[in-house]
Amino acid sequence: MPADPFTLRDRTRAERFARLFRRLGPDRPVKIVHVCGTHEITISQHGLRSLLPENVEVLEGPGCPVCVTSTADLDCALKIVEKGAILCSFGDMMRVPGSELSLAEAKAQGADVRMVLSAADAVEVARKNPTRKVVFFAVGFETTAPGTAAVLLDSPPPNFSVLVSHKLIPPALEALMRLPDVRIDAFLAPGHVSTIIGSDAYRPIAERYGVPVVVGGFEPLDVLYALALILRQIREGRGEVENAYRRAVLPQGNVRARELMKKAFLPCDAHWRGIGTIPSSGLALRPELSRYDARERFGVEGRGGEETAPGCLCADVLVARAVPSDCPLFGKICTPLSPVGPCMVGSEGACNVWYRYGGRSGL
Repeated sequence: MPADPFTLRDRTRAERFARLFRRLGPDRPVKIVHVCGTHEITISQHGLRSLLPENVEVLEGPGCPVCVTSTADLDCALKIVEKGAILCSFGDMMRVPGSELSLAEAKAQGADVRMVLSAADAVEVARKNPTRKVVFFAVGFETTAPGTAAVLLDSPPPNFSVLVSHKLIPPALEALMRLPDVRIDAFLAPGHVSTIIGSDAYRPIAERYGVPVVVGGFEPLDVLYALALILRQIREGRGEVENAYRRAVLPQGNVRARELMKKAFLPCDAHWRGIGTIPSSGLALRPELSRYDARERFGVEGRGGEETAPGCLCADVLVARAVPSDCPLFGKICTPLSPVGPCMVGSEGACNVWYRYGGRSGL
Protein backbone atom coordinates (compact mmCIF):
# COMPACT_ATOMS: atom_id res chain seq x y z
CA MET A 1 0.00 0.00 0.00
CA PRO A 2 1.54 3.37 -1.01
CA ALA A 3 2.47 5.78 1.76
CA ASP A 4 0.07 8.62 2.47
CA PRO A 5 1.73 11.78 1.09
CA PHE A 6 0.21 13.81 3.92
CA THR A 7 1.57 11.63 6.73
CA LEU A 8 4.31 13.49 8.58
CA ARG A 9 5.36 10.52 10.73
CA ASP A 10 6.61 7.86 8.36
CA ARG A 11 9.62 5.66 9.12
CA THR A 12 10.29 4.86 5.47
CA ARG A 13 10.52 8.54 4.57
CA ALA A 14 12.66 9.17 7.64
CA GLU A 15 15.10 6.51 6.44
CA ARG A 16 15.23 8.23 3.05
CA PHE A 17 16.18 11.43 4.84
CA ALA A 18 18.92 9.52 6.67
CA ARG A 19 20.38 8.44 3.31
CA LEU A 20 20.09 12.02 2.05
CA PHE A 21 21.92 13.30 5.15
CA ARG A 22 24.79 10.92 4.40
CA ARG A 23 25.08 12.40 0.91
CA LEU A 24 24.88 15.95 2.24
CA GLY A 25 27.16 15.24 5.20
CA PRO A 26 29.65 18.07 5.79
CA ASP A 27 33.41 17.47 5.92
CA ARG A 28 33.70 19.32 9.24
CA PRO A 29 31.83 19.48 12.54
CA VAL A 30 28.56 21.44 12.21
CA LYS A 31 26.41 22.85 15.01
CA ILE A 32 22.77 23.65 14.22
CA VAL A 33 20.90 25.52 16.93
CA HIS A 34 17.15 25.75 17.34
CA VAL A 35 15.26 27.96 19.79
CA CYS A 36 12.03 26.05 20.27
CA GLY A 37 11.10 23.59 23.00
CA THR A 38 8.60 21.87 20.70
CA HIS A 39 11.38 21.22 18.19
CA GLU A 40 13.46 19.67 20.97
CA ILE A 41 10.55 17.45 21.99
CA THR A 42 10.11 16.21 18.40
CA ILE A 43 13.85 15.66 17.90
CA SER A 44 14.35 13.81 21.19
CA GLN A 45 11.06 11.88 21.34
CA HIS A 46 11.50 10.48 17.84
CA GLY A 47 15.26 9.93 18.00
CA LEU A 48 15.96 12.17 15.02
CA ARG A 49 19.56 12.82 16.04
CA SER A 50 20.31 9.16 15.28
CA LEU A 51 19.64 9.85 11.59
CA LEU A 52 22.22 12.63 11.31
CA PRO A 53 25.90 12.28 10.46
CA GLU A 54 28.09 12.00 13.55
CA ASN A 55 29.69 15.38 12.93
CA VAL A 56 26.33 17.22 12.89
CA GLU A 57 24.98 18.46 16.22
CA VAL A 58 21.49 19.88 16.77
CA LEU A 59 21.16 21.70 20.09
CA GLU A 60 18.47 23.74 21.79
CA GLY A 61 19.36 27.34 22.62
CA PRO A 62 17.15 29.79 24.50
CA GLY A 63 13.93 28.25 23.19
CA CYS A 64 12.03 27.88 26.46
CA PRO A 65 10.42 31.18 27.53
CA VAL A 66 10.12 30.29 31.20
CA CYS A 67 13.77 29.17 31.26
CA VAL A 68 15.03 32.60 30.18
CA THR A 69 12.73 34.65 32.43
CA SER A 70 15.02 36.58 34.75
CA THR A 71 15.05 36.34 38.52
CA ALA A 72 14.43 40.11 38.55
CA ASP A 73 11.08 39.66 36.81
CA LEU A 74 10.17 36.75 39.08
CA ASP A 75 11.04 38.82 42.12
CA CYS A 76 8.74 41.60 40.86
CA ALA A 77 5.93 39.06 40.65
CA LEU A 78 6.62 37.88 44.19
CA LYS A 79 6.64 41.46 45.53
CA ILE A 80 3.29 42.05 43.86
CA VAL A 81 1.63 39.08 45.55
CA GLU A 82 3.11 40.20 48.87
CA LYS A 83 1.05 43.37 48.42
CA GLY A 84 -2.15 41.30 48.33
CA ALA A 85 -2.80 41.12 44.59
CA ILE A 86 -3.98 38.07 42.66
CA LEU A 87 -1.19 36.97 40.34
CA CYS A 88 -2.18 34.98 37.23
CA SER A 89 0.57 32.98 35.56
CA PHE A 90 1.12 30.19 33.08
CA GLY A 91 1.64 26.85 34.81
CA ASP A 92 5.23 26.38 33.63
CA MET A 93 6.27 29.49 35.56
CA MET A 94 5.12 28.16 38.91
CA ARG A 95 8.26 26.28 39.91
CA VAL A 96 10.92 28.44 38.24
CA PRO A 97 13.26 29.62 41.01
CA GLY A 98 13.47 33.30 41.85
CA SER A 99 16.27 34.73 43.97
CA GLU A 100 14.54 33.41 47.11
CA LEU A 101 11.24 31.68 46.25
CA SER A 102 9.31 30.27 43.33
CA LEU A 103 5.66 31.19 42.67
CA ALA A 104 4.64 27.71 43.82
CA GLU A 105 6.45 28.21 47.14
CA ALA A 106 4.83 31.62 47.57
CA LYS A 107 1.43 30.05 46.89
CA ALA A 108 2.12 27.37 49.52
CA GLN A 109 2.80 30.19 51.98
CA GLY A 110 -0.60 31.75 51.30
CA ALA A 111 -0.06 34.01 48.27
CA ASP A 112 -2.95 34.15 45.80
CA VAL A 113 -1.23 32.77 42.70
CA ARG A 114 -3.48 31.27 40.02
CA MET A 115 -2.67 29.31 36.89
CA VAL A 116 -4.28 30.51 33.65
CA LEU A 117 -4.02 29.52 30.01
CA SER A 118 -4.10 33.02 28.50
CA ALA A 119 -4.18 36.74 29.20
CA ALA A 120 -7.92 36.62 28.49
CA ASP A 121 -8.35 34.16 31.37
CA ALA A 122 -6.60 36.63 33.67
CA VAL A 123 -8.97 39.40 32.56
CA GLU A 124 -11.88 37.12 33.46
CA VAL A 125 -10.38 36.65 36.95
CA ALA A 126 -10.24 40.44 37.28
CA ARG A 127 -13.88 40.81 36.27
CA LYS A 128 -14.95 38.19 38.80
CA ASN A 129 -12.95 39.87 41.57
CA PRO A 130 -13.69 43.61 41.14
CA THR A 131 -12.48 44.51 44.65
CA ARG A 132 -9.08 42.83 44.15
CA LYS A 133 -6.12 43.90 42.04
CA VAL A 134 -5.28 41.24 39.45
CA VAL A 135 -1.95 40.99 37.61
CA PHE A 136 -1.13 38.84 34.60
CA PHE A 137 2.51 37.72 34.48
CA ALA A 138 3.04 38.05 30.72
CA VAL A 139 5.87 35.73 29.69
CA GLY A 140 6.61 34.15 26.34
CA PHE A 141 7.95 35.01 22.91
CA GLU A 142 6.16 36.57 19.95
CA THR A 143 3.69 33.68 20.04
CA THR A 144 1.98 34.82 23.24
CA ALA A 145 2.61 38.58 23.03
CA PRO A 146 -0.30 39.28 20.61
CA GLY A 147 -2.73 37.74 23.12
CA THR A 148 -1.48 40.11 25.81
CA ALA A 149 -1.70 43.03 23.41
CA ALA A 150 -5.26 42.12 22.42
CA VAL A 151 -6.62 42.25 25.98
CA LEU A 152 -4.79 45.49 26.75
CA LEU A 153 -6.30 47.15 23.66
CA ASP A 154 -9.79 45.89 24.53
CA SER A 155 -10.38 48.08 27.61
CA PRO A 156 -9.77 45.55 30.41
CA PRO A 157 -11.25 46.30 33.87
CA PRO A 158 -9.46 48.96 35.95
CA ASN A 159 -8.29 46.42 38.55
CA PHE A 160 -6.30 44.54 35.87
CA SER A 161 -2.63 45.12 35.07
CA VAL A 162 0.24 43.29 33.40
CA LEU A 163 3.77 42.43 34.46
CA VAL A 164 5.38 42.31 31.03
CA SER A 165 8.24 39.86 30.51
CA HIS A 166 7.78 39.07 26.80
CA LYS A 167 10.91 38.46 24.76
CA LEU A 168 11.78 38.53 21.07
CA ILE A 169 13.57 35.77 19.18
CA PRO A 170 15.54 37.53 16.37
CA PRO A 171 17.63 39.67 18.79
CA ALA A 172 18.41 36.51 20.78
CA LEU A 173 19.72 34.79 17.63
CA GLU A 174 21.97 37.78 16.99
CA ALA A 175 23.21 37.66 20.58
CA LEU A 176 24.12 33.98 20.17
CA MET A 177 26.08 34.76 17.02
CA ARG A 178 28.06 37.41 18.89
CA LEU A 179 29.11 35.14 21.76
CA PRO A 180 32.88 34.67 21.40
CA ASP A 181 33.02 31.05 22.58
CA VAL A 182 29.90 29.65 20.89
CA ARG A 183 30.23 28.59 17.25
CA ILE A 184 26.93 28.27 15.39
CA ASP A 185 26.73 27.17 11.77
CA ALA A 186 22.96 27.43 11.19
CA PHE A 187 19.61 28.04 12.83
CA LEU A 188 16.47 25.92 12.71
CA ALA A 189 13.96 28.73 13.24
CA PRO A 190 10.86 28.19 15.40
CA GLY A 191 7.60 27.53 13.59
CA HIS A 192 5.27 28.96 16.24
CA VAL A 193 7.11 32.28 16.50
CA SER A 194 7.50 32.44 12.73
CA THR A 195 3.74 32.24 12.16
CA ILE A 196 3.64 35.66 13.86
CA ILE A 197 6.81 37.41 12.68
CA GLY A 198 7.19 35.69 9.29
CA SER A 199 10.24 34.11 7.66
CA ASP A 200 11.46 37.49 6.37
CA ALA A 201 12.23 38.52 9.96
CA TYR A 202 15.36 36.34 9.86
CA ARG A 203 16.85 37.81 6.69
CA PRO A 204 19.05 40.38 8.51
CA ILE A 205 20.65 37.55 10.53
CA ALA A 206 21.33 35.37 7.49
CA GLU A 207 22.73 38.31 5.54
CA ARG A 208 24.83 39.74 8.37
CA TYR A 209 26.38 36.48 9.54
CA GLY A 210 26.17 34.35 6.40
CA VAL A 211 24.44 31.43 8.13
CA PRO A 212 21.46 29.38 6.95
CA VAL A 213 18.19 30.06 8.77
CA VAL A 214 15.44 27.58 7.94
CA VAL A 215 11.94 27.76 9.43
CA GLY A 216 10.70 24.31 10.38
CA GLY A 217 7.45 22.70 11.46
CA PHE A 218 7.00 20.28 14.34
CA GLU A 219 6.27 16.83 12.96
CA PRO A 220 9.27 14.50 12.53
CA LEU A 221 9.33 14.84 8.73
CA ASP A 222 8.96 18.63 9.09
CA VAL A 223 12.13 18.76 11.17
CA LEU A 224 14.03 16.37 8.91
CA TYR A 225 13.08 18.38 5.82
CA ALA A 226 14.30 21.61 7.46
CA LEU A 227 17.58 19.96 8.49
CA ALA A 228 18.07 18.68 4.94
CA LEU A 229 17.68 22.22 3.60
CA ILE A 230 20.22 23.46 6.14
CA LEU A 231 22.79 20.80 5.25
CA ARG A 232 22.29 21.48 1.55
CA GLN A 233 22.98 25.18 2.12
CA ILE A 234 26.12 24.39 4.11
CA ARG A 235 27.33 22.00 1.40
CA GLU A 236 26.73 24.67 -1.27
CA GLY A 237 28.32 27.45 0.80
CA ARG A 238 25.11 29.45 1.12
CA GLY A 239 23.64 31.31 4.08
CA GLU A 240 20.02 32.20 3.32
CA VAL A 241 16.52 32.12 4.78
CA GLU A 242 14.33 29.24 3.63
CA ASN A 243 10.82 28.40 4.71
CA ALA A 244 10.21 24.68 5.22
CA TYR A 245 6.87 25.29 6.96
CA ARG A 246 4.92 27.04 4.22
CA ARG A 247 1.59 25.53 5.22
CA ALA A 248 1.67 27.76 8.33
CA VAL A 249 4.31 30.48 7.87
CA LEU A 250 4.14 33.38 5.43
CA PRO A 251 7.09 35.65 4.57
CA GLN A 252 5.32 38.59 6.25
CA GLY A 253 3.89 36.55 9.13
CA ASN A 254 0.55 37.36 10.74
CA VAL A 255 0.05 41.01 9.89
CA ARG A 256 -2.87 41.49 12.28
CA ALA A 257 -0.97 40.00 15.22
CA ARG A 258 2.06 42.16 14.47
CA GLU A 259 -0.16 45.25 14.33
CA LEU A 260 -1.58 44.43 17.76
CA MET A 261 1.92 44.10 19.20
CA LYS A 262 2.98 47.39 17.63
CA LYS A 263 -0.04 49.21 19.11
CA ALA A 264 0.55 47.87 22.62
CA PHE A 265 4.33 47.58 22.98
CA LEU A 266 7.66 49.20 22.28
CA PRO A 267 10.94 47.25 22.00
CA CYS A 268 13.19 47.50 25.05
CA ASP A 269 16.37 45.95 26.39
CA ALA A 270 15.68 42.74 28.31
CA HIS A 271 17.64 40.44 30.60
CA TRP A 272 17.68 36.78 29.59
CA ARG A 273 18.55 34.27 32.27
CA GLY A 274 21.85 32.64 31.42
CA ILE A 275 22.68 35.11 28.64
CA GLY A 276 22.48 38.62 30.09
CA THR A 277 20.96 41.80 28.72
CA ILE A 278 20.16 41.75 25.01
CA PRO A 279 19.37 45.12 23.36
CA SER A 280 15.83 45.52 21.99
CA SER A 281 14.95 41.93 22.84
CA GLY A 282 11.99 42.65 25.13
CA LEU A 283 8.69 44.48 25.06
CA ALA A 284 7.50 47.36 27.22
CA LEU A 285 4.03 48.91 27.34
CA ARG A 286 3.50 52.04 25.29
CA PRO A 287 3.08 55.21 27.37
CA GLU A 288 -0.64 55.41 26.54
CA LEU A 289 -1.10 52.00 28.20
CA SER A 290 1.08 52.70 31.24
CA ARG A 291 -2.01 52.61 33.50
CA TYR A 292 -1.91 48.83 33.06
CA ASP A 293 1.78 48.55 33.98
CA ALA A 294 1.99 46.45 37.14
CA ARG A 295 5.49 47.68 37.93
CA GLU A 296 4.24 51.26 38.08
CA ARG A 297 0.97 50.40 39.82
CA PHE A 298 2.69 48.51 42.64
CA GLY A 299 5.97 50.42 42.68
CA VAL A 300 8.11 47.29 42.33
CA GLU A 301 11.50 46.70 40.79
CA GLY A 302 13.35 43.41 40.61
CA ARG A 303 16.90 42.91 41.73
CA GLY A 304 19.07 40.61 39.70
CA GLY A 305 19.91 37.73 42.00
CA GLU A 306 21.80 34.46 41.58
CA GLU A 307 20.35 32.83 38.47
CA THR A 308 22.03 29.43 38.59
CA ALA A 309 22.62 27.08 41.50
CA PRO A 310 26.15 25.79 42.19
CA GLY A 311 27.02 23.08 39.71
CA CYS A 312 24.05 23.82 37.43
CA LEU A 313 24.87 24.21 33.73
CA CYS A 314 21.58 25.80 32.63
CA ALA A 315 23.39 28.97 31.56
CA ASP A 316 25.58 26.92 29.20
CA VAL A 317 22.66 24.82 27.94
CA LEU A 318 20.68 27.98 27.11
CA VAL A 319 23.40 29.21 24.75
CA ALA A 320 24.09 25.79 23.19
CA ARG A 321 27.50 25.65 24.85
CA ALA A 322 26.55 22.40 26.62
CA VAL A 323 23.95 19.64 26.47
CA PRO A 324 21.90 18.59 29.51
CA SER A 325 23.84 15.37 30.07
CA ASP A 326 27.04 17.42 30.51
CA CYS A 327 25.64 18.74 33.79
CA PRO A 328 26.71 16.77 36.89
CA LEU A 329 23.29 17.43 38.48
CA PHE A 330 21.24 16.15 35.53
CA GLY A 331 19.05 13.18 36.38
CA LYS A 332 20.59 12.87 39.84
CA ILE A 333 19.95 15.86 42.06
CA CYS A 334 18.02 17.70 39.31
CA THR A 335 14.86 16.00 37.99
CA PRO A 336 11.42 17.27 36.92
CA LEU A 337 10.09 16.43 40.40
CA SER A 338 12.91 18.31 42.14
CA PRO A 339 14.34 20.77 39.60
CA VAL A 340 17.47 22.72 40.46
CA GLY A 341 17.68 24.86 37.34
CA PRO A 342 15.01 26.44 35.11
CA CYS A 343 15.80 24.16 32.15
CA MET A 344 14.41 21.22 34.14
CA VAL A 345 11.23 23.06 35.20
CA GLY A 346 9.40 23.94 32.01
CA SER A 347 8.10 21.20 29.74
CA GLU A 348 9.96 22.86 26.84
CA GLY A 349 13.25 23.17 28.70
CA ALA A 350 16.09 21.13 27.22
CA CYS A 351 16.88 19.32 30.48
CA ASN A 352 13.24 18.42 31.06
CA VAL A 353 12.93 17.08 27.50
CA TRP A 354 16.16 15.09 27.70
CA TYR A 355 15.11 13.61 31.04
CA ARG A 356 11.79 12.44 29.57
CA TYR A 357 12.98 11.21 26.18
CA GLY A 358 16.75 11.03 26.14
CA GLY A 359 18.49 13.53 23.93
CA ARG A 360 20.55 11.19 21.76
CA SER A 361 18.55 7.97 21.74
CA GLY A 362 17.92 5.98 18.58
CA LEU A 363 14.66 5.43 16.77
